[in-house]
Amino acid sequence: MDASRRQSGIQQLLAAEQEAQQIVNAARAAKSARLRQAKEEAEREIAEYRQQMEAEFQKKVAESSGDSGANVKRLEQETAAKIEQLNQQAASISPEVIQMLLRHVTTVKN
Repeated sequence: MDASRRQSGIQQLLAAEQEAQQIVNAARAAKSARLRQAKEEAEREIAEYRQQMEAEFQKKVAESSGDSGANVKRLEQETAAKIEQLNQQAASISPEVIQMLLRHVTTVKN
């Protein structure tokens, strides 16, 4: 009876090992499938993004290679607006900067 019990126990262990191996193999296959799917999705997203960026680039090239006189005028207007904005910002903080500089220049440290 002991021998048959041992044999039965060994058979159960072998069956459990085979079942565990099947579970591991199924998990590996599922992981591989998920990785393959993720890679395909990433490649699709990259292709879409590349297409979008290419379209934007082509649009900008078309805009910039259009009427160069209009582009120069537009750039001059944008530059003037930026310069005006920077002048306004400088004027708004100028008193504070002057006060700070005067405070540091007139403070004597021993």
